[in-house]
Amino acid sequence: MTYKGYNARIQYDDEDEIFFGKLAGIRDGVSFHASNVKELKAAFHEAVDDYLETCAKVGKKPQKPYSGKVMFRISPEVHRRAAIAAELKGQSLNQWAESVLNEAAAEQNQILGEVK
Repeated sequence: MTYKGYNARIQYDDEDEIFFGKLAGIRDGVSFHASNVKELKAAFHEAVDDYLETCAKVGKKPQKPYSGKVMFRISPEVHRRAAIAAELKGQSLNQWAESVLNEAAAEQNQILGEVK
């Protein structure tokens, strides 16, 4: 589920027969729960709205899920192979990495039944 730019990570507890979720992609702990899907959507919207209202009240800037900037370290050999692969595709390393990460994430999300 997505609402106002925030995505929900949802799980189901079979023992308690309840859905529970949290906002994905932010460090602030925002969670919600409900016993059915209709209530879960409403609880998710309420949690996002409450988070945004609380941030405004206390003068805190709400965290945004993703900036689009990712930095990570890789070995020089992986860097070399990735740069060559990008060049062979006629792409910059950033374009190539975005494409490869997007494909891998879509595949993984499909397997896990997550947000596309």
